[in-house]
Amino acid sequence: MALIKSVRGFSPEFGEDCYLAETAVIIGDVIVGSQCSIWFGAVIRGDVNSIRIGNRVNIQDNAVLHTLYQKSTIEIGDDVSIGHNVTIHGASIKSGALVGMGATVLDGAIVGEGAIIAANALVLANTIVEPGSIYAGVPAKFVKKVDPEQGKEINQKIARNYLMYSSWFKEDE
Repeated sequence: MALIKSVRGFSPEFGEDCYLAETAVIIGDVIVGSQCSIWFGAVIRGDVNSIRIGNRVNIQDNAVLHTLYQKSTIEIGDDVSIGHNVTIHGASIKSGALVGMGATVLDGAIVGEGAIIAANALVLANTIVEPGSIYAGVPAKFVKKVDPEQGKEINQKIARNYLMYSSWFKEDE
């Protein structure tokens, strides 16, 4: 079972049908929607401010989500994929977005609906990533617009795959 810890009077809350890997850590003021998966080694630290996660979100292995005390929060929409080793610190990730493996998204940044953050990109504080766009590099810069249907198809496929993967682990419980 994942480590679920209360702090400062806040306890994590979870919607229906979520999968929490045994080594995931979820602390404090965290609300997770339904059909989400939080994978091995992921840490979601709502100890200093709130973290809100929509439905059908997958937070992959070793991702870290944290905020600034009294300054930033995290809001993640529906159908979002947070790749392996991602760091999100006090940012907003809109529905249908994909944050690629090893990327970092800093305080006050907003990743628009259906946007893709490339692997290992660094999205600086207060950056606005336009909906349906790809950002890559260090620091992350606009690369191109994604065909809306193609982007939606890719991002939804990944989200659906993670629902399937989590079902495999639930079968063995």
